[in-house]
Amino acid sequence: MKAARVRKGSVVWNKRFKTWNFLWFQEDRRRSKVIGTLQDYPTKESAMRAAEALEHALDCPRDESLPTVRFLVREFRREKMPERFSTRLGYEAWFKNHILPRWGGCLVTAMQARPVELWLNTLPVSPKSRVHVRALIRALWDYAMWRSDIPTQRNPMELVTVKNGTKRRRQPRSLTVEEFQKLVGKLEEPVRTIALVCVCFGLRISECLALKWADVDWLNAKLRVERAIVRQRVGDVKTVYSGRLMSIDSGMLEVLKSWHQTTQFSGDSDWVFASPVKLGRLPVSYPWVWKAFQGAGTRAGIGKLGTHSLRHSYRSWLDAVGTTIAVQQKLMRHSDIRTTLNVYGDVVTDEMAQAHSKVVRLAIPRPS
Repeated sequence: MKAARVRKGSVVWNKRFKTWNFLWFQEDRRRSKVIGTLQDYPTKESAMRAAEALEHALDCPRDESLPTVRFLVREFRREKMPERFSTRLGYEAWFKNHILPRWGGCLVTAMQARPVELWLNTLPVSPKSRVHVRALIRALWDYAMWRSDIPTQRNPMELVTVKNGTKRRRQPRSLTVEEFQKLVGKLEEPVRTIALVCVCFGLRISECLALKWADVDWLNAKLRVERAIVRQRVGDVKTVYSGRLMSIDSGMLEVLKSWHQTTQFSGDSDWVFASPVKLGRLPVSYPWVWKAFQGAGTRAGIGKLGTHSLRHSYRSWLDAVGTTIAVQQKLMRHSDIRTTLNVYGDVVTDEMAQAHSKVVRLAIPRPS
């Protein structure tokens, strides 16, 4: 296949690796960058359009009075980086793997709508990840205007669209009651109790692993959710709505009491799911729990699944037991009403406790 000429380089088909490549000369040396596969760009014209975004890497404008993207990122880290560890982790990944390699040496004004959109279409990541990268570039533009490096103006990232940015590649999985019973039958402690806590309270795994015994009010049957742990670093819960005092059904209370009597770390200041390997200083790690879930799912014949499937299952089970949307929004602890199709209004604690008890009875069948 012949090379297709673009403004400052050529698009060629690599027969050996079955990829479209962009070739150009820089400082008397030939350079090459993969554009994508035939599945990504089925025609020469589509590959050439994708190559237009790469051309901007050859001639980024220079203006000594304006900061480069690399400088802005360094200052953004110092002044505007979110404090939450998991959010910082995501930002750093987008900076390191995508934004800085492509735009680091350019001025922020080089990141205009069309070249950014063309470049985003070449990234080998999901549409949702492209949305995150676009949002971070938009934040850099806002930061540059906040610093008065550039005049206050409309952010060009508002013009960038990401195709299928709101669609999931894979639909979230919810377990049936029968599938969940098969799963817990293949789990050993403490992962079995972890699964029950996640599916009966709808907790995120980061919130479940961050529980301490002091969070359990045995007398009043309440559970306090006030922290999360990501990569063994303790931080705040995801939103202000995520921190909540939740009712504990009597069946779930017995499960917690049983584990409290079993674990060697049962003090108020101890982690509920403390790691013996870490001598109780930290809870068991998420990768270890995830691996246990994967193995148990395979042995149970329901396939591999992640821990977040239990939160999706909790939402489905709330629907199954006839819980109103308003109560579901409170129990799921969502801050955005669109997340659970929330309707305006409050609910009383008794309704939340009744819905919680119904879900617990699905997970922990009463002896006949």
